[in-house]
Amino acid sequence: MSFVSALTTAILPVLAIAGVGFVLGQYRDVAVEPLSTVTIYILVPALVFASLATTSIGGEAIATLAVGVVSFTVVMVGLAESAARAIGETGPMRSGLVLSSAFSNAGNYGIPLSAFAFGGVGRSTAVLFIAVQSVLMYTIGVYVASRGTSQHWGSALLEVFKLPLVYAVLLAGLARLLEVVPPSDGTVMQTITLTGDAAIPVMLVMLGIQLANTNYGATITRVWAPTTLKMFIAPIAAAAIALGIGFDDPVVGRVFVLECAMPAAVTPLMLTIEYGGEGAGVDAAEYVSTTIMVTTLLSIPVLAVLIGILQSGALL
Repeated sequence: MSFVSALTTAILPVLAIAGVGFVLGQYRDVAVEPLSTVTIYILVPALVFASLATTSIGGEAIATLAVGVVSFTVVMVGLAESAARAIGETGPMRSGLVLSSAFSNAGNYGIPLSAFAFGGVGRSTAVLFIAVQSVLMYTIGVYVASRGTSQHWGSALLEVFKLPLVYAVLLAGLARLLEVVPPSDGTVMQTITLTGDAAIPVMLVMLGIQLANTNYGATITRVWAPTTLKMFIAPIAAAAIALGIGFDDPVVGRVFVLECAMPAAVTPLMLTIEYGGEGAGVDAAEYVSTTIMVTTLLSIPVLAVLIGILQSGALL
């Protein structure tokens, strides 16, 4: 697939929906929190269950993907930590650099983009990716955000077990194991699927609203390090990991690389604000939010090129 084709068939549909949210956020004071609550507790679990219960991805591919996500996160945390020390970032700013470099926007950007680029397998793989990354976000991510503060980060790890998507993954796996998955043309599965399908446009509208409300401050000149790591080093690291561990299904491997190459996630911003300690919030939060905006804009040409390469089969 050419650059233009990847841009028009995969990137532009995502940007169009996110753009509606951005315009809405510019002209109306829209609270993202209620949308986020509905998405996290209803829409995404339904999407996760429907995708995983009916996916053609086998158990071995799922295990390989999980290994890949963990490996990628550990590698990126190590690279970002080294880069932060090299350029002299300390305290919450160092944590912000590490968080925004290591965790991808695999949800409200990655899931719809993977679905547009690679169909049903792309969506299912992206859902699995975000399920594993969410667990890492609330373990490694919480530790990185809270280190050096008086807050007890260990108690925050319990947040993992409050995430409905974790139970949706377990439920889908159990249903497949016991062979009690509801028929895809039945009322139950159609209801779940309809609910889950709503997650994609809602997440994209939320992304647009969040970008419209981003405060860039004076940190625009300081985010070159996480931007370079997230948009250029991360895809290379992901490709190396994918080739190293080997994916039996090449499409799953390609979506894995694509998900790793997504711009900085929004959740690290929330972790920075919540666990960064007293006085950490303003500068570190602006640093992370600016990184989110810059990497999201830069992702348009980067991901268009990457999708073209991945869909051509030149890499995996």
